[in-house]
Amino acid sequence: MEYTNNKESCAIGNMNLRDLTILDAKEGLKNKQFSAVELTQAALDQIKLQDKNLNAFITVTEKEALESAKHADTLIAQGVDLALLGIPIALKDLFSTKGIRTTAASNVLDDYIPQFDATVVTKLKSAGAIIVGKTNCDAWAHGSSGENSDFGPAKNPYNLEYVPGGSSSGSPVAVAAGMSLMATGTDTGGSIRLPASFCNVVGLKPTYGRVSRYGIVAMASSLDSIGHFTKTVADNALVLGVTAGQDPLDATTPNRDVPDYSRFLKQDLKGIKIGVPKEYYAQGLDKKMQKLAENALGVLKSRGATVIDITLPYSQSAIAVYYIIQTAEVSSNLARYDSIRYGNDRSYFGEEAKRRIMLGTYVLSAGYYDAYYKKAQQVRTLIVDDFKKAFEQVDAIVAPVSPTSPWKIGAKTDDPLAMYLSDIFTVTANIAGLPGLSVPAGFIDGLPSGIQILGPHFSEEKLYHIGHAYEQETQFWKEAPQV
Repeated sequence: MEYTNNKESCAIGNMNLRDLTILDAKEGLKNKQFSAVELTQAALDQIKLQDKNLNAFITVTEKEALESAKHADTLIAQGVDLALLGIPIALKDLFSTKGIRTTAASNVLDDYIPQFDATVVTKLKSAGAIIVGKTNCDAWAHGSSGENSDFGPAKNPYNLEYVPGGSSSGSPVAVAAGMSLMATGTDTGGSIRLPASFCNVVGLKPTYGRVSRYGIVAMASSLDSIGHFTKTVADNALVLGVTAGQDPLDATTPNRDVPDYSRFLKQDLKGIKIGVPKEYYAQGLDKKMQKLAENALGVLKSRGATVIDITLPYSQSAIAVYYIIQTAEVSSNLARYDSIRYGNDRSYFGEEAKRRIMLGTYVLSAGYYDAYYKKAQQVRTLIVDDFKKAFEQVDAIVAPVSPTSPWKIGAKTDDPLAMYLSDIFTVTANIAGLPGLSVPAGFIDGLPSGIQILGPHFSEEKLYHIGHAYEQETQFWKEAPQV
């Protein structure tokens, strides 16, 4: 089976790569419509075709990918059935990959080559996935737009003048543009959900500890969650079944069974109670974004859900709490990069990293610790309690991902506070350790936006149920970018 390469996109069989889901690809491989080598080569050709404009990748692993694809074809011929066998994927360049450069999008680690794989990378490889490259991101995951990368910003595939969201910027671009069928990300304050929303793909931030953090460059250790991007909710559920689970190398991963998340993909929402927090619809929410979110709630009602108004009073303090705790942990985590064991010296840190190191050092310093860091941790507990009370009334919470749609590249780079406020609706889930699923919800002035579904700890199956029912009604993910 041959694939074609044209000016817009590569196709394999009769399917355009931008339209191909993981489940589609698995079916095509099973039915011998194409081989893993052909599928992987098509993805690599799509990178060559599109990435000069999108800047989604820092490193492309063509040789390694094709070798893995040949091995996958051998296994397929032998009748081996693995969850992601022969599927081309991309990894955010925070994930350690043995023998493959891992930069964290920073010049500090420009030539760093790890000697081991992150646990998630090991699991994905064991499931048969084929890594086509490492994706661009804000350096050290510090940012909401992708503009803080030392390798230049990734571009929104729906309009190259706009940001794709951050910090996991390159990963959703790769999925949306058909350069990979799945890509990993990290979410410390919204860094999966925000770019998923801005790129019209599905993005999951799992419960804190549901997926191992071992081998992933740390940003803020008590907030970091490891997730992924896919085109559909069904694909997303499949991938979480691979990556989730206890890891002896990460003490924050609990000893809990990993369910078959795909079993929970239902069409209706009868009996499901959806909470709508009034604080998320207050001043600062763009009117067009509010209308989009209200339309989404209408769809959920039409599928049988009951919508209930709730309150999360301490969420109004969340952005302040987040930027105290996060910068404190950033300053601690970045202290290890001293150029003695590996990497370049500290003069290679970018402006945003320096800003966060200074803020974090300040809030942890003698005389200010109680006033800032300790107080922030106390309010964090109150935010957790807010959610506990809310989930006594409702099964899940639905809200906008961002107060606005994507902005033009450069529009907020001179105003860090404005940039930080783009996370105002997402940081609460990280503070409380909750799972959050971003699903496409439509377009505003030609640019994508999404809604997020939040649930209690370890309720990912419920989020997939709600997200899948919504997706089946709307099908926004099928609106591919015309890059």
